[in-house]
Amino acid sequence: MTASGGRPDGKMEEAARLAAKRVRRLREDPEPSFASRLGQIGVLGWAIVAPILIGVAVGRWLDWALKTGIFFTAPLIMLGAAAGLWTAWRWMHRQ
Repeated sequence: MTASGGRPDGKMEEAARLAAKRVRRLREDPEPSFASRLGQIGVLGWAIVAPILIGVAVGRWLDWALKTGIFFTAPLIMLGAAAGLWTAWRWMHRQ
């Protein structure tokens, strides 16, 4: 109520309306569980690591076959890292 005893305070009504809206939103779209978050972290980790490992494997094989030291391994690691980070970036923005 206002100080004069008239209508209920508009600020209180607005606060109650916002609280009800928050509760409704949480019911409709709940926060992901802890296990779900861990799963997402695992997917992101593998999305970055897998292309790097593929780059290492292909680079080592090319270096072995062509007897070139680490001529192919180093750039393929960098390309794998770039591909993995780009893939992870795209996946995060789709979530």
